[in-house]
Amino acid sequence: MTQYFLRRLLLAFPTIFLVIFATFLIVRLVPGDVVSIMMAERPYAVESDRELLRKELGVDKPVVVQFVIYLGKVARGDLGESPWTQRPVTDELGKRLPVTAQLGVFAIFLGLLIAVPVGILSAVRQDSMRDYAARSFAILALSVPSFFTATLLIVFPLKWFSWSPPLIYKGWSEGPLDHIYYFFFPALLLGVGLAGGVMRLTRTMMLEVLRQDYIRTAWAKGLRERSVILHHVTKNAFIPVVTFIGLQVGVAVSGSIIIESIFNMPGVGKFFVGAIFQRDYPSVQGVVLILATVIVFVNLLVDLTYAYLDPRIRYA
Repeated sequence: MTQYFLRRLLLAFPTIFLVIFATFLIVRLVPGDVVSIMMAERPYAVESDRELLRKELGVDKPVVVQFVIYLGKVARGDLGESPWTQRPVTDELGKRLPVTAQLGVFAIFLGLLIAVPVGILSAVRQDSMRDYAARSFAILALSVPSFFTATLLIVFPLKWFSWSPPLIYKGWSEGPLDHIYYFFFPALLLGVGLAGGVMRLTRTMMLEVLRQDYIRTAWAKGLRERSVILHHVTKNAFIPVVTFIGLQVGVAVSGSIIIESIFNMPGVGKFFVGAIFQRDYPSVQGVVLILATVIVFVNLLVDLTYAYLDPRIRYA
């Protein structure tokens, strides 16, 4: 197990390096640059001012040189400074990462709270009305994007009932209940979108395991339904589900970018959107690097979970 963990940890570094390289290159291929945007706000500036600004921001050097300098900073834990706020990107992310992390955790928790029991019930009661209702819900959750339902949740209740979800951030220190209430609706909408795929896969894998010979033997021995489902079926059916849940972390991260903008949440997603429009290279690169690192290590954790779910798995 330890050797496997160390090998996977070493393999994570090339992945993160490729993410850094791709992000560094892509943001510079987008039309327009930070210097042009900043100069547009200075109508009386001359060409010498433009060159001075390019030198101050370090974009006057060749791209290869810029990339090497950036790699050196990243190796020291320095993600650079935002050219707009003159503040370190690490400080900006430090303020916003907790918000995005809470949103992601709440969304995945609510999604699993819905998907897993419904998926198990749908498989155990196959072709019943409950099964048809659960499958219809899963298809609807997969079909309707979260940004669409979020817009509906804000617009129509406000128009019909003069009510809308809270759009002003409430910190934990301002009241735990207000804090949870602020996160509940965006997390629920994001979680429902995640629940559809998890529910369908849970149902499919449960049905596959329920048809195995050892499950028929368990029924023949007179074991109770709850014991068969929880101790014999669930753990064997959940290995692909756990893999899918790990992939859903990336979906939750990408979905949070839009959800945070709609609900005015001071998280990484909203910060990322603003950084793109401002061509804030260090901020965009810092956000992508942090989120990619989180996704890589979540997938490593998912792989290590397999041994717990199925003792036959050994990491030799």
